[in-house]
This record gives sequence, structure tokens and C-alpha cells, in this order.
Amino acid sequence: MNVAFLFDNFAQLTITGLALGAIYALVALGYTMVYGVLQLINFAHSEVFMYGTFATAWVVVFVHGTTSVSQGLGSTLGLLALCVVVAMATSAGVALLVERLAYRPLIRRGSPKLVILISAIGASFSLSELMGLRDHIAGWFGLEVDLSDYVAQARNVYSSPVTIDPHTVFHFAGYGVKDVDILVISAALLMMFALDQFVRRTRLGRGIRAVAQDPESAALMGVNSTRVIRTTFLIGGLMAGAAATLYMLRIGTTRNDAGFLIGVKAFTAAVMGGIGNLRGALIGGLLLGVMENWGSAVFGTQWKDVVTFVLLVLILLVRPTGILGESLGKARA
Repeated sequence: MNVAFLFDNFAQLTITGLALGAIYALVALGYTMVYGVLQLINFAHSEVFMYGTFATAWVVVFVHGTTSVSQGLGSTLGLLALCVVVAMATSAGVALLVERLAYRPLIRRGSPKLVILISAIGASFSLSELMGLRDHIAGWFGLEVDLSDYVAQARNVYSSPVTIDPHTVFHFAGYGVKDVDILVISAALLMMFALDQFVRRTRLGRGIRAVAQDPESAALMGVNSTRVIRTTFLIGGLMAGAAATLYMLRIGTTRNDAGFLIGVKAFTAAVMGGIGNLRGALIGGLLLGVMENWGSAVFGTQWKDVVTFVLLVLILLVRPTGILGESLGKARA
């Protein structure tokens, strides 16, 4: 244990933890919204996020080329804006595809929830392997890709050629807060605030809450449940795409299974904050990111994941429904 290291670097660990937690929170929104409406866990959501990271990296290569370069955040804002749009569109498209192929046919047939859950797991593995074989698949369409030992190549880490050189904006408790930290945290907070207001104040948002609370009564009142479910997946995909761009901004690398651990952490954040609660996903994500950093400082980075799940267990022992514990259907406008 190295408690002294935690106190010596408290501000840095907290700010960077908040930035990481903001990404967890954005991904957690997809889990918590689908659960709030369908009472199911969308295990394919981690791959929805992963496709957004690849979309971001490919946009950078298409616009900038493959030459590695390091530049300031201000010089890349236009490129980042394009990456966000493409990543959100890609992740939203994948999310809608999952809903259409893995969920909707089973829901219409009244399949047991366990069957739908297994279908989501199968979609998760299929999407991951599809990206893992991307180079081989490209060869089928006559694209010029080196297919020698393609399995190993396809599963290598894929890096963005543009890396951000962070600059200090101001100092807080001895730590120089970077522009990248501010951008990630503020962008995530802004998007989550917009989503919260959308769900609470718009007509479609009221429809989402109505289906989450009582699907039969909502149908009698004229709410189209299919449209609501599709919209829920769409919103979750948009949030995952935005999180993917922020993730690539900070991490800069991805691979076909990059979504697995992030997905587990985001699901943990959703449960920690109260599954089905949008504000709970925010609180759970930020808390998880900070506690991970603090735990890594005290116990070592090899214990980071252990800290995550020990924290989850401790919170659920005290609050079995999570920190906020209010479902999406019980939210008040």
C-alpha cells in the first residue's frame, strides 16, 4: 500500500479519474436506458462502443493520412468534430442493427428474456469477430490488404496517427489541469444533461418513461413501443459513439475486443448508480473513474479492476438498488 503517493498526487488522480469516469458514464447510458425500457442488459453495447472507436481512427486516417504527428488540441478541434459525428452515426447504426436483428424478432414472438439475453451475447461475439477479421473481409472485396497471417494482423492494436499534445490550462492543488481533461469532462456532462432534459421534457421522452413504467398501459394510450425501443437503442448508440471519440482522444488505440473491459466497467457504473437511472449512470461513472485511480495509486495498477468490483459490492450491500436506485419509468418530468 502506498497511501503517501495518493496524497501527493491527489489532484491529478482525481481530475484524470473524472475524465475516465465521464467516458464510463456515457457508455453506461446505453445499458441503463435499454434496461429501463426492456428490463434487459444489452451485452452487445460494448461492441457498439468499439465500432465507434474504429470509426474515429479511420476518419483520422482518411483526413490526415497515416503519418504520425503530435499536435495541440486547438489544431484538431475541426477533425475531432468530424470524428464525433461519424463515430456517433456508426455506433448508432450498429445499435439499430442489433435491435433489429437480435431483439425485435424475439420480442415480437414473446420470447423469454433469457433467450433475448443469449441473443445479445451472440451479437456481441459476432460483432467483435467481424471487426477482428476486417482485413480478411476487405480482401474478399478486392481491396489491397496484406492478408499474410491476417488473423494476427487483424487483432493487433489499431492506433490513431494523430496524438494530442495536452497543454495546461490552470493549476489545481499543484496539478496542471490539461485542456484534454476539461474537454472530455465538459463534453460528457453537456451530453448527459441534454439527454436528461430530452427524456424528462419532450413528448418522445415521456413515451420512453411510459413504456419503462407500464408497457401495456402505454400501448393503450397510443404509445408506439417499437418506436420507443428503437429510439432507446439509437440514443444509446449516439452516446457510445461520443464516448468512443473521447476515449480515442485520451487513449489513442483500439482493437476488436477494446469494448469488453470498458463495457464491463460501464455496466458496473450503471448498476452502482442505479440501473435504469440516467443520473445514476453519471454518478456511478464518475465515482468509478475516481475510485479506480485512487485504488491504483494505493494498491498498484494490477489491483485496479479488483477495486472496481469491491466498490460495487460494498455499495450494493448498503444500497441494493444503487446509489440513486430510481428506475427510468419512475422518473418525474
